[in-house]
Amino acid sequence: MPEDFFVPEVSVEELKAKLDAKQTFILLDVREPHEHERGRLPGSKLIPLGELARRFGELRPSEEIIVICRSGNRSAKAVKFLKGKGFAKSFNLAGGILAWARRIDPSIPT
Repeated sequence: MPEDFFVPEVSVEELKAKLDAKQTFILLDVREPHEHERGRLPGSKLIPLGELARRFGELRPSEEIIVICRSGNRSAKAVKFLKGKGFAKSFNLAGGILAWARRIDPSIPT
């Protein structure tokens, strides 16, 4: 598979370990506002995918960014976009909020 199709990912277990260890990173939620309101991970920053092209300046390329959405598709697109803009430390949350709810916190509405 060509390199430009590769989207680096972190698992929900890796994300939980980072949160538990209080590591510094940006948790970027690219879902729509109504999805974010319904169920979100604490500390996540909302920039819907459709707004990312004009709002990515709110992020710093030097920071690690873990991008989340419902299932991992929109966040993968966001990671590709961010990588193209020089955000080398961008990662997709594999399986999205659905995987988080299934494997880490069932109280999160899906």
